Amino acid sequence: MSAELPVSLSELPPDRRRAAILAWLRETDPQRLAALFAAADRVRRARVGDAVHLRGLVEISNICRCDCLYCGLRASNAALPRYRMTSEEILGCAAQAAALGYGTVVLQAGESEAFGVEEIAALVRRIKAETPLAVTLGLGERPPEDWAAWKAAGADRYLLRHETSDTALLRRLRPAHRYPSRIDALRVLLSLGYETGSGIMVGLPGQSYASIAEDIMLFADLDLDMIGVGPYIPHPATPLAGAASELGAEQAPATETMAIKGVALARLVCPQANIPATTAVATINRVDGRESALLAGANVVMPNLTPARYRRLYEIYPEKACDHETAEHGGEAIKARIRALGRAIGTGPGARVRR
Repeated sequence: MSAELPVSLSELPPDRRRAAILAWLRETDPQRLAALFAAADRVRRARVGDAVHLRGLVEISNICRCDCLYCGLRASNAALPRYRMTSEEILGCAAQAAALGYGTVVLQAGESEAFGVEEIAALVRRIKAETPLAVTLGLGERPPEDWAAWKAAGADRYLLRHETSDTALLRRLRPAHRYPSRIDALRVLLSLGYETGSGIMVGLPGQSYASIAEDIMLFADLDLDMIGVGPYIPHPATPLAGAASELGAEQAPATETMAIKGVALARLVCPQANIPATTAVATINRVDGRESALLAGANVVMPNLTPARYRRLYEIYPEKACDHETAEHGGEAIKARIRALGRAIGTGPGARVRR
């Protein structure tokens, strides 16, 4: 493959785009990777600007019906104390997001019916009435009528990670689905008018480079509004902890570099999407992991606003980068690091602008 990068991989026909993505995922030369990241950063600047949008994350419950092999919230993890925030606690976090100058509040939970349809709708209505915030929901797979009710209440966005487009791998790692596939669910969300986000983990045991290339192709095919790419981090209380892959050299590694490649390639195939510098990247590189993502195409950061007594219980993986920060200190530290890169703090909801 030529060392010269296209302005955007989105300009290539599908077969050439897939081959280019796969070649870059396998690339190890530091100079060539630096060129990839710089190209993604240029596209980010041209298409979405220099603003980094801050979206306050509130992990409203860790109760989950699913038994995913990779996740610490899995239903079989009996050692994990479960919690469910009250409506007033959630509204307090939303008010804090507004006070800190964030444009969005993200309500995230384990997949369950811990919150009823009308309870979430009422929360959305109050947040929209009492704050200027956009509301993003990440509550897992729900019936279409639930999603429609929340959209009618004023919810702006929905996050539903598909983790991997390899159906055989996903069926093994994530056995409980309401929908035939997460892709079907994402199409429902898009049809309801949500700004729709998805994403993947890289480095799952049994995940090949070719599989990740298909995930990145899927980002473009769905024309997603938000895309998250983070490294797989094992949780010791899950069956996948310590699992070995049988793929040999085709096994994609669970490294910061692989995740940043995913961020850069996502930017190049979806130039106008909102792409976060994930907490998972910041967890495996606490020194400058977020900065690495922001310099390779990311334009969103999600500071954690979950109250301290709950935050460490939302343990998808252990020792998250934000576990020991207060909401205020963590937010100010993130703002300082963004400004140190010469980037601006975004204002307003930071919706995707379609051009």
